[in-house]
Amino acid sequence: MDPSQEPAGRLSDEEFRQFLSMLRRYLHHDLDQWELLVTQSDYGPLYAVFANKLPEGWPEEMFRPF
Repeated sequence: MDPSQEPAGRLSDEEFRQFLSMLRRYLHHDLDQWELLVTQSDYGPLYAVFANKLPEGWPEEMFRPF
C-alpha cells in the first residue's frame, strides 16, 4: 500500500464506524495468534498489536471495548 495515495485527515464518524466493523470482522475471522503492524506517521513509527491472549502483566481494564 502506497501511503502517498491515502487520503489525509481524520476519519469521519461513518469511516470510524466502518473501521471498527471491519477490524472486528478481521479479528473474529482472520486473526490466528497475533498480528504485529507498524506504520510511519509525521511523529515517528506507530505500532499496533493484535493478539488472542492478553499479554502478561497487561490489565484487561486498560482496553476499551468496541
